[in-house]
Amino acid sequence: MGQEIDRSKILKDAGVFGVFATFKVNPDYYQAGSAERRGAVDEVLTVVEAHKSHVLVDAYLTRGLSSESDYMLRVHAYDLEAAQNFMTDFNNTRFGMHSEVTETLTGITKPLNYITREDSPEMNAGLSSASYSGEEPRYSIVVPIEKNAEWWNMSQEERLAEMEVHTAPTLEFLVNVKRKLYHSTGLDDVDFITYFETADLNAFNNLAVSLMQVPENLYHEQWGEPTILSTIQPIEDVVKTLSALK
Repeated sequence: MGQEIDRSKILKDAGVFGVFATFKVNPDYYQAGSAERRGAVDEVLTVVEAHKSHVLVDAYLTRGLSSESDYMLRVHAYDLEAAQNFMTDFNNTRFGMHSEVTETLTGITKPLNYITREDSPEMNAGLSSASYSGEEPRYSIVVPIEKNAEWWNMSQEERLAEMEVHTAPTLEFLVNVKRKLYHSTGLDDVDFITYFETADLNAFNNLAVSLMQVPENLYHEQWGEPTILSTIQPIEDVVKTLSALK
């Protein structure tokens, strides 16, 4: 087995692919005996172990918070094919074969496009100094976003001005909410995947309201649809819970 991928590095690097996939467990899975379901859990963990040097896998429980899915996987990889290979092997496990994919989103991380030290030094300094200091995040929220043609036909300077107005009211919430942006134009049917983690859903709700009140919101063709809310859990716990095992 290879060395495990560096989690802190891959989550900070640009040029990293992120694949988000949600699944619904088929009811016929529960007709299998507990020993078979326990074996299915072990198969998943074996696949995660086999791919650990090429991908980082995070798991989330959506059951009870979504009518469309039961769980979500977020897979990071420097090479998109590595993420694809993991997902293929995962889908070939007994648990994977009893799971129906309900949504897949793919994006790539990039350096800041607008709020950079060169183009927006004061706002960039605000972002840099606003570090998360809340409790360990328990929840994740994924919001896909598609911009309209008017947005893409604006100049870089016009979009920068809009993003400065967008960023200003969010700074106060960054102590309670972590966020990460993935670019998806040309890779998926949306332009961005926004990913948030928090222990304070009230703070996130206030952050979302503040984003709805800025003019840049007028350029959204899609915001959410779906919005994916989940609890952050180890993959073993997620699969055991959905396998009705303790």
